[in-house]
Amino acid sequence: MRGVRPTRTERPPLLARLRVGRKLMLLVLLPVTGLLAFTAFSGVAQWREASDLRAFHAATEVTFALTEVSDAVARERIAAVQARLRPGTITPATRAAAERATDQALERAVDRGVGWTGADAAGDLDAAGRRLHALRVQTGTASLTARTVAQDYASIEDALLDNVAVFESGSPTRTSGRAADAHIALVRAIEAAERERVELAILLDAPAEQRPTAAGRWPELEAAELDTFRQNTSDELRGELYSTQFEAPGRAVRAVRDMLAAPTPETARWPSYDRWLLDSGARIDALRGIQDQAAHDLDVTAARDRRSAETRVRRDLAVSLAVLGVVTVLALALRRSITRPLSEVSQGARALSYGDLSYDIRYTGRDELGDVADTFRELRVTTERLAGEIRAMNTAIDHNRLGHRADVASFDGTWAQLLGGMNGTMASFAAAHGRREKAEQEVESIFNLSLDLLCISGLDGYFKRVNPAVERTLGYSGEELLSKPYIEFVHEDDRDSTRVALDRLASGVDLVEFENRYLRVDGTECWLQWSARPVPEEGLIYATARDVTESRRAALEQAALRRVATLVARGAPPDEVFARVAEEVGALLNTTAAVLRQEPDGSHTVLGTAYGIPEELERAGREERRLAGLKAIREVSGTRRAAHVGEAVGAPIVVDDRLWGFILASSALDALPGGTESRLADFTELVATAIANADSRAQLTASRARVVAASDASRRRIERDLHDGVQQRLVALQLDLRLAESLLTDPSSELAEQLAHVGKGLDDAFQDLLQVARGIHPAILSKGGLGPALRSLARRSPVPVELDLRLPATRLPEQLEVAAYYVTSECLTNAAKHAHAGVVEVEAEIRDGRLELVIRDDGVGGAEPGRGSGLIGLIDRVEAIGGKLDVSSPPGEGTTLRVRLPLSPPPTDM
Repeated sequence: MRGVRPTRTERPPLLARLRVGRKLMLLVLLPVTGLLAFTAFSGVAQWREASDLRAFHAATEVTFALTEVSDAVARERIAAVQARLRPGTITPATRAAAERATDQALERAVDRGVGWTGADAAGDLDAAGRRLHALRVQTGTASLTARTVAQDYASIEDALLDNVAVFESGSPTRTSGRAADAHIALVRAIEAAERERVELAILLDAPAEQRPTAAGRWPELEAAELDTFRQNTSDELRGELYSTQFEAPGRAVRAVRDMLAAPTPETARWPSYDRWLLDSGARIDALRGIQDQAAHDLDVTAARDRRSAETRVRRDLAVSLAVLGVVTVLALALRRSITRPLSEVSQGARALSYGDLSYDIRYTGRDELGDVADTFRELRVTTERLAGEIRAMNTAIDHNRLGHRADVASFDGTWAQLLGGMNGTMASFAAAHGRREKAEQEVESIFNLSLDLLCISGLDGYFKRVNPAVERTLGYSGEELLSKPYIEFVHEDDRDSTRVALDRLASGVDLVEFENRYLRVDGTECWLQWSARPVPEEGLIYATARDVTESRRAALEQAALRRVATLVARGAPPDEVFARVAEEVGALLNTTAAVLRQEPDGSHTVLGTAYGIPEELERAGREERRLAGLKAIREVSGTRRAAHVGEAVGAPIVVDDRLWGFILASSALDALPGGTESRLADFTELVATAIANADSRAQLTASRARVVAASDASRRRIERDLHDGVQQRLVALQLDLRLAESLLTDPSSELAEQLAHVGKGLDDAFQDLLQVARGIHPAILSKGGLGPALRSLARRSPVPVELDLRLPATRLPEQLEVAAYYVTSECLTNAAKHAHAGVVEVEAEIRDGRLELVIRDDGVGGAEPGRGSGLIGLIDRVEAIGGKLDVSSPPGEGTTLRVRLPLSPPPTDM
């Protein structure tokens, strides 16, 4: 464990927070920083000067291009003036060539001006180009005079020369400024000579009597600009300018100027038009040669000044960096000589505070730092001795030698107090260790004697420790349980859910009442309910489990029994009840199952089956299961107890102390595990009552059906006897009486009246007998069926009846027709006698395999079957053939009977 630094309440001063090395560096670098700041300011000024020189040099490149454009425009101007004065002397091709030369010069100048960041040279050149284009169009139409053409070109030249003067005006040095002034002066002098040339050409082209005699202003302007040029240019160019003026073209131009300057010019001595153009052009070409040299000198001077300034900047920067480097190296050397021993002492103190005794301080200087290093070396020796005592005590604890004590006498001061405290701690630890051993023994006893399953497992999927209860429950030894992943002991159907639960435990979540199935060593299943708590930092899971197999089995059996009992209580048919019993047995035991009834002759009737396996396997093992089932039946019949015979088990169904039947279960794949017969016997005892109830219900239903059938048969027999016996005798007596009446001679005699009275009595008795016979079993029902019989009832009813019959043309079962007829007859009688109804509605139709009969009246209502009314007899008759009758009779709202009669009669036996 690292040492804890002491807390300080006071905040140290700013300089106290800095390390010694940084203080030394500050001490050395502060004056150097001042020097560097001064050098930086000087370098910035020099760099700005160099930047100005670079900009000036770039500007000269642009002015050279502008000068080239100016020269081209001057040549195009003289060509345009010549074409206007004397069209024949200059061809359109020559003028077009001059214009192309101007356009090319403009394109080159625009390319130069695109990268220029100063004035908008490209825009000015574009404007000049548009003006030139417009002027060319006008001169092409001959609408302008020669003097106007010259003036328009002159305005363009002025704009170009002004740009040249602007670009070259920002000269940063005297040398560059003089070269720029010389170049600008010469350019302006050449432009003055060009304008003089054009003006005199126009003058010489006019007739002699129309020529002016005054001299122009251009010679003075040219002379002034050339004086400026001579003041700022080199001796070499001044000499060339002097030579140019005294050459033949120069002398000829000067002679013309002197002649024009005389008070009375001699017009006879004037030069010709062509001679003047030739001499002035030669002189201007010579001046342009000097202009090119002046431009070259300007370019060389600007480049030299720029390079000189850049060199100074680099030199000063290199000197400053060198000084900084030397000072920094010296400062670092001094810093290292002080901070290195300080660092060793500091690291040694820190290592000592962290408990690292292997660090050695190698510094052995004779200064104050050397004294501190010696003190720390002595402290390390003492600390090593103390650590040795502590290690010896830890070794004694590891080897359970709790009587060991440290040598306190060999140390002084705080060290002795520390070791004394450790000896006291050792004594306390010895006492606590004894108590812990006792507690561990008690926990071990609880772990081994617990009836619950206790285990410790790892997150790697293996048991680390299990108690004997786990071994007893699963049947495996402890070595077997620890040797394989515990997921292999889990039932295959529960492995996915078990993995999900293990993932939750691995994430640190507790597990409560999780259930899964384990496989015992004999292959049987057992249900375990787990509660577990993970300890991720140890990689372990502490878990406890309870064997809930029997409780789950009992719960499943109870649930199955409830389902069977509910089915019986709902009045389900016997075949459905027995099929459900077989399904529940098959589901509980995971086998095929069957319910059989013991017949009086010793045979057996299968009442319900459940296979629970694929049809192919069922067919393949059918004969084997049959033979095993017969053996199980013989075993159960002889003992009246559950039996296990091979792959089959059987249990007796005892009802009222008689062997009612059997429940069989068999497996087509594996032998049934031991104890299956006891489980089947337990469930059979529970389900026997339900089977008895179903049997009783079936017998009651069959009995009621037989009673109703016998009653209907008796009615038909009585009706037949009345028809064939009494009714026939009454008919014979009536015939005899009519014969006797025919033998009387006096129809008005007393005897005749008496015979007539007897005859009427016989007729009335005959009609009464017919009514009685029809009430017993109407003949129309036997002959015509239910529809005509209901219509006959409606006609004879004292209450109006509305019929809605949707019956098939074919006859319905006799029991169904009789029940429907008598229910309708009874309802019509009750509506007339008790309900005081105004109308009765009768609806009948076949729906979902049943006859739906609805009889509704608008009487007083309030009919209740439980009060002993005739409705009870109707309910018995309907339920005797498997039907159901519902009565709805709210007081004051009439009565509605709904009768549902199955087309197929219910079975009359089990």
